[in-house]
Amino acid sequence: MRIKPRKRLNREKPEPLAVPEEVNQVWSMDFMHDQLSDGRTFRVLNVIDDYNREALGMEIDFSLPSERVIRALKRIIEWLGRTPVIRCDDGPENISGAI
Repeated sequence: MRIKPRKRLNREKPEPLAVPEEVNQVWSMDFMHDQLSDGRTFRVLNVIDDYNREALGMEIDFSLPSERVIRALKRIIEWLGRTPVIRCDDGPENISGAI
């Protein structure tokens, strides 16, 4: 039997990242995960200011539904004010209609 080659996705070249010039101009948001010694996995939502690399917020739990992510972002916005841009990857955790 013939082995079919995999089809590659043709992706556009991304724009270079603009470097922010002041605090609160661009935030980055991403999820990380790890596993405890007993086998349970947990997730961490990190929100970071791109200008000074300050961690603005971290949410840690075994499950982070979209309502909890929205609540964490609203709490950070109440504390620091609204940012014009929040960068995040297009991972499967960011497909919720609420976010």
